[in-house]
Amino acid sequence: MEKRICVIEGDGIGPEVMAQAIKVLDRVAEKFSHKFNYEYRLAGGCAIDKTGCCLPKETLDCVLSTDSTLLGAVGGNKWDSQPANNRPEKALLGIRKAMQVYANLRPQKLYPQLSTPLRADVIADGIDIMIVRELVSGVYFGEHNQCVENGENVAVDIMKYTETEIKRVAKVAFELAEKRSGNLLLVDKANVLATSKLWRKVASEMSANYPNVNLSFMYVDNCAMQIIKNPSKIDVILTENMFGDILSDEASALTSSIGMAGSASLGDGKRGFYEAIHGSAPDIAGQDIANPIGMILSVAMMLKNSFDMQKEAQCVENAVQKFIENGYRTKDILQENTTLVKCSEAGDIICSYI
Repeated sequence: MEKRICVIEGDGIGPEVMAQAIKVLDRVAEKFSHKFNYEYRLAGGCAIDKTGCCLPKETLDCVLSTDSTLLGAVGGNKWDSQPANNRPEKALLGIRKAMQVYANLRPQKLYPQLSTPLRADVIADGIDIMIVRELVSGVYFGEHNQCVENGENVAVDIMKYTETEIKRVAKVAFELAEKRSGNLLLVDKANVLATSKLWRKVASEMSANYPNVNLSFMYVDNCAMQIIKNPSKIDVILTENMFGDILSDEASALTSSIGMAGSASLGDGKRGFYEAIHGSAPDIAGQDIANPIGMILSVAMMLKNSFDMQKEAQCVENAVQKFIENGYRTKDILQENTTLVKCSEAGDIICSYI
């Protein structure tokens, strides 16, 4: 099988972790007789430096014409002086909106060999949470205004959701819950927000079509606490854009490092947008110490969700598991009696297990 992949290395550690992801894809192609054609494009800070624009048209054209897109990471203090509409993060929002990848899947899994800040009794049953985050609406895409009223600075950010926007991402979450434990938790703030009330109404009505799924509700502040107190009790979370952003970063801290988490952003078709959830980490860029596992697991999600390559995806996931079981660690997950490896070495070792 032959696939075209748009590759956006991004800023900071983005190129370093992306190089390992490409190594893994090359190994998969060799083992399973596939061909992956990579089309490299710019977005984020590096695009600003070279073109003046955070998201050049040629990048967006590539994203919309290839089979899927991989992103390293974008952003950094270097571009803080850019106007709001040309900050590196705007490239992310622009790609997501253009692709209409409205469902962001963020798995948070603790490998038993890795450390976590939680007590052993709290994680006795393990941590395996799937967060389904709405990605192309809500407050991040709403109206943002700053003005002066009565001599005082005022800022306004609008959160807006339509029934259609909620239904399409809820469908993804219900179907995932059916394949997992059958438990779906809608996280909102329905005691305060009108948008959250609509989320509950829509999800409740849809639940009749999924008799094997137990739908429950939880306020976002309580969920933030339960992720720490009882993470093993949570399976699939469905939530809006900003809440999902915050909760997934919180949950990643329980899995030993934010560098361990990948993500998939999907819409109505097979084309997807895949990225690790960590940032560009400019403070460690160029040192070959970043953790590439989140990016590599994002590759596995691409193989599974966009390319229907289930065996190939499982091979990648198994290789990551073997890497951890055999005691190899990048700096962020280093433990006593384990072997420290560089970012590039981690990619090589994982490829050797495929």
